[in-house]
Amino acid sequence: MNVTVKATISVRILDPQEEATDAWDGFVASHEAGAIFHTADWGRAVGRALGHRPYVLLAERAGEIVGGVPLTHVRSRLFDNALVSNGFAVEAGPLARDSEVGKELDQAAVALGERLNVDFVEYRLRTRRNTDWAARADLYATFSKELAGDDETNMKAIPRKQRAMVRKGIANGLESHVTQDVAPLYEIYAESVRNLGTPVFTRRLFEELKRTFGDRCELLIITHDGTPVAGVMSFYDGETVRPYYGGGTAAARDLAANDFMYWEVMRRARERGCAEFDFGRSKVGTGPYNFKKNWGFTPVPLVYEYRLINADQVPETNPSNPKFRRAIAIWKRLPLPVTKVLGPVISRGLA
Repeated sequence: MNVTVKATISVRILDPQEEATDAWDGFVASHEAGAIFHTADWGRAVGRALGHRPYVLLAERAGEIVGGVPLTHVRSRLFDNALVSNGFAVEAGPLARDSEVGKELDQAAVALGERLNVDFVEYRLRTRRNTDWAARADLYATFSKELAGDDETNMKAIPRKQRAMVRKGIANGLESHVTQDVAPLYEIYAESVRNLGTPVFTRRLFEELKRTFGDRCELLIITHDGTPVAGVMSFYDGETVRPYYGGGTAAARDLAANDFMYWEVMRRARERGCAEFDFGRSKVGTGPYNFKKNWGFTPVPLVYEYRLINADQVPETNPSNPKFRRAIAIWKRLPLPVTKVLGPVISRGLA
């Protein structure tokens, strides 16, 4: 009688300096749910910019990588002390070859959270994973759809009213420019998020992401008569383009600059051979959420799971929380230079 003995799964913290980081990134690229947010480089860029320590828990069986989960230890005096998969990312839950590997990764993530004495471990997912963890599926949604191989088909796929806005931007003489300099994008983004009542990230985050991902990170600026009015940082992730940090100035709305900008991202992505446009996440019911729906994208709820350790309830660190409404209203009225100084101090804890 032949007896098959299954090899033991071992989970360890990946040393960011070792060659296995390339093997991990290769595993991410080969996994159907793998994304740029899972890579070792994402955690390192965030860590250098914001001071949060990144981890990758690597699962191996007989010397072969069979799974892993990237985590960022986000500590903030203003907000939470959390272990997040993954910090400053839309989604980046565990990647595993099978359920047994997944269970080992979950146990290792919780053990690391307990060792670091965090309030909770947070997974950002598209589908529910651990039914015994606390969860929220009503806060964020993500948006994505396939790209056709030609501009005409992609233009026609945009609903009529939004398509008219794209054409308005073209008629207004807007132009798009790719740059290597984060400065103009950062200035636009800082103004845009101030107007939304949100603290801006440090400019160093933009610089580190650009430096780390190089040509996979594209900075697109929209100008009107030579003046920048909108801009976006996009990531090229395999066959997917992900416009990520973007915004417009006060002049952008009347010029239809945001619509023109995302059309240009779509057009350029098609030229680079992308097959998917991922519009990222938005809070349910907000202006950005409705903007993406108006572009013909169908919202898909994101599930955020929480293994509570020192916390006794799911965190409520989001603008939908009523206790932040007054702070948001005040922030919108602050002078832009003030928000650019105070914003990075606050936002480093908003992973």
